[in-house]
Amino acid sequence: MSRKKVTEEQKKASEAQDTVENKEKQKEEQVKEEAAEISEEEDQCKEAKEDVEDEKTLLKRQLEDLNDKHLRLIAEYDNFRKRTLREKMELSKNAGESILLNVLPVIDDFDRARSHLGAASDLDAVKEGIDLIHNKFQEFLKQQGVSEIETEEQEFDSEVHEAVTKIPAPSDDLKGKIIDCIQKGYKLNDKVIRYPKVVVGE
Repeated sequence: MSRKKVTEEQKKASEAQDTVENKEKQKEEQVKEEAAEISEEEDQCKEAKEDVEDEKTLLKRQLEDLNDKHLRLIAEYDNFRKRTLREKMELSKNAGESILLNVLPVIDDFDRARSHLGAASDLDAVKEGIDLIHNKFQEFLKQQGVSEIETEEQEFDSEVHEAVTKIPAPSDDLKGKIIDCIQKGYKLNDKVIRYPKVVVGE
């Protein structure tokens, strides 16, 4: 075999070895890259898992907070309901206290008038005293929003009057009108609290 031929074969063998080595290097680099990608994916999965755990913990804490707030609201509402009920009961029980306190001076006036009635010789003075007490009581009713319902020669209105009976009208202009009032009626502000009992002309 000639030297030239041996050299060519050695060259080919060397090139083949280089090719194999290059392929092995490429393969090794590819494996390293794939391993790096797998490692990166594992890290991402680990981070995602940690994020999920953190979010799960956060949601659990938020749920506990909401449950706690819900329980507190229920307790506060129950306390509010009990307090309101108690206040209503106290208000209902003592609602007339201020009114009764304002009536007491009128009662005192009546007591004083009665104590002097037996020894009174001046009937005009007695009448004047009774009128004063009456006016005082009327003023008290006015302060409470109570007013007398007008009846004298008023048109009969079934919304505010109660007809006890009907009689022939003394004149044509009194037909359908109130001729007499048997019992006075009163309003509390705009509400009728007692209907006047009246006689109506027909």
